[in-house]
Amino acid sequence: MVKKGTYVQIRATILQAGQRAAGIPEDTAASPLVMWVKGHLTQDSSLGEAASIITATGRVEHGILEEIEPITHLDYGQYIPEISQISKVVRLTF
Repeated sequence: MVKKGTYVQIRATILQAGQRAAGIPEDTAASPLVMWVKGHLTQDSSLGEAASIITATGRVEHGILEEIEPITHLDYGQYIPEISQISKVVRLTF
């Protein structure tokens, strides 16, 4: 059981595959439009169950509880040596 007020992430399906707009790529049209939102639970819930949250901007959203106290996953990719040379080139140019 996850307690009211806990910071969580929910998932909600906005549009089913058959409801997507005409003219979008075929592979996109074949999948549902899904959103993930983080916020604080408005009532006790359990993983995999329906839940509602209040977001940082005050919106109330409803969906399936997926993660408790989610972390931010950031990945800027592999190191690119050329990028470290940019500041040298810019200083020489200007």
